[in-house]
Amino acid sequence: MKTTLAVLSVVALSFLAGCYAPQGQKMLTVDFQKGQTLRYKFVSSRDIELRLQPAEAATKAGGGRVEKYFESMEMVVAYRPVEVDPYGLTTIDATCESVKVRRDSDKARGTSQKDAVESLSGKTFTFTVGPTGRIEDYSQLDKLIMETGDKAFRSSGGQGRIKEPDMISDFIATQRFLWDSVSSIGNAAEGVSVGQTWKSKLSVPTPMVMRKARDVAYTLAGVNQTKKGQLAVIRSSYSLAASVPNGWPMPYSGTFQMSGTFGFLRGYKVLSLQGQGEELFNIDTGRTEQYGQQYQMEMEASFLIPLEPSPRITIKQNITMQLLES
Repeated sequence: MKTTLAVLSVVALSFLAGCYAPQGQKMLTVDFQKGQTLRYKFVSSRDIELRLQPAEAATKAGGGRVEKYFESMEMVVAYRPVEVDPYGLTTIDATCESVKVRRDSDKARGTSQKDAVESLSGKTFTFTVGPTGRIEDYSQLDKLIMETGDKAFRSSGGQGRIKEPDMISDFIATQRFLWDSVSSIGNAAEGVSVGQTWKSKLSVPTPMVMRKARDVAYTLAGVNQTKKGQLAVIRSSYSLAASVPNGWPMPYSGTFQMSGTFGFLRGYKVLSLQGQGEELFNIDTGRTEQYGQQYQMEMEASFLIPLEPSPRITIKQNITMQLLES
């Protein structure tokens, strides 16, 4: 059985050595072994539909104009434990081994410039994490996010600061919330039972500059016995959060203009967000095997020059993580 720890704050830890979950409860803790590197493949993609007239106008003569876009980020990150403390904090070196971005659209829009997030290939950041999966030190990750944000801007050409499209928010969504389903459990020492639900918040990556959060309801849907060990099936549902937690990073600062389609729009308003996901967490090895998150977000915007009608935007987002074989 695994010795567990409940991280109560950054400063104070409550050591619960030798504790066992009550009968019927499952203890979900994150475990690491020194020298054992874990590699995960992350894919974050979205289909974007920009409607330049309301849906009802599309049924009239001439119809409404609809533009469709697709963008995806595929990334492999290796996590190498350098200091392992089963009773406290483990130090992890994370290396972005590869990052690729692809974009398609109805029209030949955009830029030939590489996405800023592709500059992360080969970069390393270090963080500390406790057995509950709570990351205690984001400083190097947040520094890397800001450095990547600087690379999203065009070289000065006398036109002011112009930001190219980037998928930095997708990098944030995959790396800042690695074990959120486990770390957000209210009392890790008590374990969770099948059917139990707990809540958290996750970020909302978007192609425009904005910072939004989604409320998450996690549920332990079941536990399956497999050759790899006991797999906890954690299902999640998403809705639009009323606020964003303090401390979430914004990769850019100052004033600037966005290039491309979303440089002509402003006043973004999220009308709705709904979705669901599923994660397989290996209880015996203390690690996530895979997860998938999907949601659809409806938005309204306005043009820089007041025009009618207001554009509507639909974003269908998909985020996956898969543990790669050693």
